[in-house]
Amino acid sequence: MKKVKFLWIGIALLVIAGGIWYWWSGNEKYDDNIDLNHVTPEEPTYLYGIAIDSFEVEEHTILKNEFLSTIFAKHGVNNLTVHQLVQSSEGVFNVKDIRVGNPYTTIKERDSAQTLAYLIYHPNLVDYIVFNLKDSAAVTAGQKEVTTEIKEVAGEITSSLYEALIKGGANANLAMKMADMYAWTIDFYSIQKGDKFKVIYEQQLVDGSPLQIGNIHAAVFEHKGVPYYGYRYQVSEDKPFEYYNEKGESLRRAFLKAPLKFSRISSRFSLKRFHPVQKRWKAHLGTDYAAPHGTPIIATGSGTVIASEYNGNNGHYVKIKHNTTYTTQYLHMSRRAVKVGQRISQGQVIGYVGSTGLATGPHVCYRFWKNGQQVDPLREKFPTAEPITKTAIPAFEAYRLSKDSILNRIEIKKAPISEEMKAELLKDSLAIEAN
Repeated sequence: MKKVKFLWIGIALLVIAGGIWYWWSGNEKYDDNIDLNHVTPEEPTYLYGIAIDSFEVEEHTILKNEFLSTIFAKHGVNNLTVHQLVQSSEGVFNVKDIRVGNPYTTIKERDSAQTLAYLIYHPNLVDYIVFNLKDSAAVTAGQKEVTTEIKEVAGEITSSLYEALIKGGANANLAMKMADMYAWTIDFYSIQKGDKFKVIYEQQLVDGSPLQIGNIHAAVFEHKGVPYYGYRYQVSEDKPFEYYNEKGESLRRAFLKAPLKFSRISSRFSLKRFHPVQKRWKAHLGTDYAAPHGTPIIATGSGTVIASEYNGNNGHYVKIKHNTTYTTQYLHMSRRAVKVGQRISQGQVIGYVGSTGLATGPHVCYRFWKNGQQVDPLREKFPTAEPITKTAIPAFEAYRLSKDSILNRIEIKKAPISEEMKAELLKDSLAIEAN
């Protein structure tokens, strides 16, 4: 009898202990104070403004002989829907501009048919076009975020500025920015071995990859042993950014150094030169710049077109009157881009390099008149634009010193050029010539 009594007591104790444990674990696991309506959900993943967590995303490339219709057909879209997408794209994107080699992205449902929900086409690194098949065949345009980093590069010329920039780890297109910056002060057709440079510039990026070169903030280019400094500075909000030297003088002048951004001087101004076509000695009162056929020719100064015509000796040519003192002329063009009476701005394209008239190859003969007499423009000294005022100099000095502290610590390293660098140099040089 006693054994039965103890058995029931043991069972009762187990039941009580189990109840206590259940009550304790339940209270620890579930807190009445938790507000289930305010639990933070996981952040969705977005791509091109689309939440893609419930979709399948694939990357593709436009193949040869592929068009919008064939691309959509390949991904199971019927002709009626394609027609609706083409209509919706009017004013947003011309579907005929789809190019072989460009990428596109497909976003598909996770169903048995892998139904296409969105197709995103990339015409370039920044822009994208969204073909939305979930929302009545809508078409919209967007842009990726472009970020900017401040970069530094330095180098010494051994053969060309392009090669020196690539050796320094920069894109060769920075040469174009440098040519624009120093267009009034340095003749880039006469840069030589041993010239040195240091540059602080903006590199634009998209998805972490280099996109294009932004503004040059400061630079020093040592040409023939003479350092030429340049600082991008805005004196006040009501004035544009300008480039100034270390004294606060503008780098901008009345005339550019040359009518082409990059080329080479094939024949200089001379009172006696053997003419390659006429085969006799005569004065050559101009400067010849050899360049690929079709290279843009720019006006070296602002003025009014007083001649735009063709004749047997000069070929297609343009003549610009700048003021009562100066006139310039540009000969042997393949075609002209301006008319008589037209007002021209400095740096404006007025024609394209050719070999019309008495010319043995593609070039532009640049002629320069001062007070009615032809002179060598490379020997002329032109006044600068408005310098920084005395009251604004202290602020400019502080800015200049901050940039100089960076320029002074940049080292010029003579790095060897690799085969990869040579390939990039060739690619960038051809792209620059094509532009």
